Amino acid sequence: MTANKDSIITLPNQHLRQRSQRIGVVTKATSDLVKDMVAAVIDWDASRDHEVTVALAAVQIDQLYRVVIVREDFNHETPAQYTTLINPEIVKLEGEIERDYEGCLSIRSVYGYVPRHTKVRIKALDANGKPIKFSASGFLARVLQHEIDHTNGKLFVDHIKDDHEAFFELTNKGKLEPLDYEKDIKNSRILWQ
Repeated sequence: MTANKDSIITLPNQHLRQRSQRIGVVTKATSDLVKDMVAAVIDWDASRDHEVTVALAAVQIDQLYRVVIVREDFNHETPAQYTTLINPEIVKLEGEIERDYEGCLSIRSVYGYVPRHTKVRIKALDANGKPIKFSASGFLARVLQHEIDHTNGKLFVDHIKDDHEAFFELTNKGKLEPLDYEKDIKNSRILWQ
């Protein structure tokens, strides 16, 4: 089975709220999972005018494994190349806490102005199962925090659930417009189930 954009699950699917399981041994099944993840984001990107995927967690194609892919070039060059992180963990959060906009393929139409640390230290396995450790800062640090949250059943909206000014919608023209917290967010069964 090759995944495509329709393989990407969205809220209120409860799998997005579950912790993913660790990969014990990297096998062909793990490699096939990564291929499906890449196929899904490439297909999703082709269907969008104003958005580009920078990363994906396996849970987002309904596979509850701790696997993440991260785009290597955030300038959106084509063809996109992805780095695989298996069992990624944040070893340390560092730097300042800054707010910036985040979207998610699993939360359609809603963006958030989300606080995140500006630096992280990560440990993981690479695509071949070899242990790696590295530091990341800026946008990459934000992306890694977002994706590792996915592996723990957490979504960006959970970081801003009480912030009335932090929710936005992407218009057809590619602009972010504020959402009405009381009307659109507070009692949203889709976001909070």
